[in-house]
Amino acid sequence: MCGICGVFDQKGVPVPSRLIEEMTKTLEHRGPDGVGYFVSGQIGLGHRRLSIIDVGGGAQPITNENNTLQVIFNGEIYNFVELREKLLGYGHVFKTRSDTEVIVHAYEQWGVDCVNHFNGIFAFALWDTVRRELFLARDHLGVKPLYYTQIGNRLLFASEMKALLADRNCRRDVDLASLSKLFTLRYVPSPDTMFAGIKKLPPGHFMKAGAQGIAIQRYWKWTPRIDRKASESDLIVQYQELVEDAVRLQMRSDVPVGLFLSSGIDSGALLALMSKYSGQPVRTFTIGFEEGERSNETEGARELAAMFGADHSEMMVSPRDYENYYQRYLWDLEEPVGNESAAAFYFVSLIASRKVKVALTGQGADEPWAGYPRYLGVKLSERYSQLPAWVTENLRRIVGRYSRNEVLRRGVDSLADRDILGRFVKIYSFYTSSMKSDLFQPWVKQEISTDGAEARESLRALQWDVRNLAPLSQMLYIDTRANLPDDLLMVGDKTSMANSLEARVPFLDYRLVEFIESLPPSLKLRGLQGKYLHKRAIEKWLPKRIVYRKKKGFANPIHRWLRGSMQQYVKDCLLTEKSAVSQYFDRKYIESLVVQHQRGEREHLRHIYLLISFELWHQQFITNQPQSRPVLQYSH
Repeated sequence: MCGICGVFDQKGVPVPSRLIEEMTKTLEHRGPDGVGYFVSGQIGLGHRRLSIIDVGGGAQPITNENNTLQVIFNGEIYNFVELREKLLGYGHVFKTRSDTEVIVHAYEQWGVDCVNHFNGIFAFALWDTVRRELFLARDHLGVKPLYYTQIGNRLLFASEMKALLADRNCRRDVDLASLSKLFTLRYVPSPDTMFAGIKKLPPGHFMKAGAQGIAIQRYWKWTPRIDRKASESDLIVQYQELVEDAVRLQMRSDVPVGLFLSSGIDSGALLALMSKYSGQPVRTFTIGFEEGERSNETEGARELAAMFGADHSEMMVSPRDYENYYQRYLWDLEEPVGNESAAAFYFVSLIASRKVKVALTGQGADEPWAGYPRYLGVKLSERYSQLPAWVTENLRRIVGRYSRNEVLRRGVDSLADRDILGRFVKIYSFYTSSMKSDLFQPWVKQEISTDGAEARESLRALQWDVRNLAPLSQMLYIDTRANLPDDLLMVGDKTSMANSLEARVPFLDYRLVEFIESLPPSLKLRGLQGKYLHKRAIEKWLPKRIVYRKKKGFANPIHRWLRGSMQQYVKDCLLTEKSAVSQYFDRKYIESLVVQHQRGEREHLRHIYLLISFELWHQQFITNQPQSRPVLQYSH
């Protein structure tokens, strides 16, 4: 796990080594163990290393036998042992034991098709001195980020946008179309970002850049084909075998591997399997929240840790901890999101980083397996949409007027939409079209829509892939490729790497995802129960009382904090004349949302949190434009 960056000049103009050094320095937190450069004419590569595989010999950039290839790499190739043996059989000569060198020889052997041989989380750049061509690639599900921008003849790329912004010519403008998407979906879907001109290489894609220009191509072309022939018992065994193999592969490391442990079944199953493959107690890490007794997972996590003899650590997070972290929250994330639990991942990464360099997480099991309540709404919507329009419209009006529950209002509003993609977008959008019309300043509304058109267009290609499947299967497919990488996985990567920690996600082994997506929807959402077959399979490793107890998720009591100890923080952040949000949004309308929320008249936690996220991002990157990372201190 590392940080990578580089510059390629398409016209052959030499790249200044000083620029590469400045870009690389911004990524120091991603790799405090070492630094490496390759600067030669029109190409410059920079690398920060977090030593995990081949600690003594895996320094980057790494080259091939005749020095015609140079590679820098962020992530892990989990099946590098098997690939190395195969490549040795083809006559390749290795100088190290690192997984990075496998990329070089795989490219020599298979060219750009090498990515189809990799099982891992990766973003890498490979410079081919013979072809004078740069090859960039990102893993199947976008666990590792890769950003790029073009400035004149130069292509700049990096693991984080801060490295691109090290070039003073890189634009720092708000992309208004992305602003519309953010306030519809709660995140900005690939390939866009909140910065005009900065893009993300989409998951499962690669880029080739040369003198003739830039070409981006999708390499992971899997689309689900539903298999209804296999028996449930056979499928359970197949799934169990795949999960075990994913955990076995992802425990490969030359340094200790820990686990983010909640009270839930996903991390619990990982603990059971890690205990099986580890020769010593697994180091587990959990956080709780002051004033969060009903949502805390500490007690359940302790129970699981004790069950498997884990070496367990935990931390209680306070409102003051949150306020302190907000000084750097968006500096770490670089992209505003409407995910109120996002900052929590920073704290569990913080305590884990004190004992390990690598931690497995249970993230990624909910999207393919229909683990969230919204998926039940999609299932019900198929019947609901068949009701007469006057019935659905009256129900929507009644719920919208009298219910304080934001999730219920949003769900009912979405059910009335006959268009499947429109329904999906409304399920996400806690800012309805009418709310956005009141929220945005007039000049912003002249540039963008308030009905979510930009968001629908961003997701349309993904929906087209699965247009012939049931609506539930469509949404699971889209969520796994949009919401997951551009929100949750982005947060997981940025907050863990802010603590120089590698986070691995066994449930997102692409083989597992392909297996799950080939199953009928009834094996994912059975009646009112999500993750049906997943839970049946996990009965092998956990007691039924744990498998079927009520899920808490990564909840936190921030809704009470915003009404209590953090009230003043909200006002200082959003309601002053100098706030950035007042440039784009109506401050009086924001004030009405805050007042309604604090009085308990309406639930506006997520509306307020998204505004705070945007405000902090704007302050960090647009208004103040800091060049150094804020330093935080915690007493825990």
